[in-house]
Amino acid sequence: MTIESNSPMLKDITVIDLSSVVFGPYCTQILADLGADVTKVEAPHGDAFRYSSKWVKEVGMSAGHMTLNRGKKSVVLDLKTDDDLKVMRKLLQDADVFVHNVRHKGIARLGLDYETVKEINPGIIYVHCVGFGSSGPYADYQAYDDVIQAMTGTATLLSRADGDERPRYLPSLIADKSAGLHAAYATMAAIIHKLRTGEGQFVEVPMFEAFAHFMLKEHLSGKTFEPPVGPICYARQVDPDRQPFPTANGHVSIVPYTDEAWGTLYEAIGGGDFMEDERFSTRKGRTRHLAELYQGIAQYTKLKTTEELVQLLNSKNIPCFPVVDIDQILDDPHLSEVGFFTKREHPTEGTFYEMREPSTFSEWQGDLPSPAPTIGQHTDEVKADVADR
Repeated sequence: MTIESNSPMLKDITVIDLSSVVFGPYCTQILADLGADVTKVEAPHGDAFRYSSKWVKEVGMSAGHMTLNRGKKSVVLDLKTDDDLKVMRKLLQDADVFVHNVRHKGIARLGLDYETVKEINPGIIYVHCVGFGSSGPYADYQAYDDVIQAMTGTATLLSRADGDERPRYLPSLIADKSAGLHAAYATMAAIIHKLRTGEGQFVEVPMFEAFAHFMLKEHLSGKTFEPPVGPICYARQVDPDRQPFPTANGHVSIVPYTDEAWGTLYEAIGGGDFMEDERFSTRKGRTRHLAELYQGIAQYTKLKTTEELVQLLNSKNIPCFPVVDIDQILDDPHLSEVGFFTKREHPTEGTFYEMREPSTFSEWQGDLPSPAPTIGQHTDEVKADVADR
């Protein structure tokens, strides 16, 4: 395939998306942002994530749906009916990629398992977004973000940092989203493979394994080795004293990442005498007494304003930024300058904010994606196209 310069990287890649909620749709949203032609196939009631917010003007147009399904077409098909199943098979016959998160037995009952789809389209890249890998004992179980956070030990991390023994979820769909990123890069790797060899293939992306892989990059820690050389968890991340520091008018994040930075930091904030303590006279001592070093920072930062600390420490090459309430993120001057948010008009929802694809490319500047579709917005158009084939 030859694509002219300045075209979207995934131009002419056709994706049929039978996924729902976050994991699969985040993958296909990334593909759509990069130029793929993505058709989202929904059941008559629509993707469940369409109803994830009550603050909507149109039924089935939640904020979550708006962010995860932009740039896609929406086609409603009842795959339990023969006519709509035939439409689906025609769509797959001409597709490059098929992404879905229907469990193995359910997709097989529909006759849309890999071996069957491969018969009608030998070159298909078939991406199955599953909860658990098909070769393990959990293969047939359902998985959601909360379940995966619990099973990977993620729900115990806050307990290690703050001493509250209650397991708690991180307040983000972090497992779903990180698995969606894994699915996006796995799909693109399979596309590259097909461009080189002409071969399609089956790709399985399991959320449990993907998120365990994501979280244990640092947190396997001492148990990386056999026998273990230390405890599980990256100590810096679960240190109860490594938290935002109080200022005279708020909080800041300060990161004295290198050993040499400690002296510079304390000298700048007026605590030079603090570092004369023999506990901190050597690198080994500073490493052993990190908790006391963090506690000491808080004694001095509360004597200065957030603005003073940000200006002072960044001038010394010590990263320091204010803790911003998430409700203020739309006003961030850097995000404004780089055009991260764009104010747009949706045909049914009115004015809304769009977040651009965060990566930039020297050879391509993408157009704004089409707004997220209403349920079945493109059904008639796609069915008519399929009927003409």
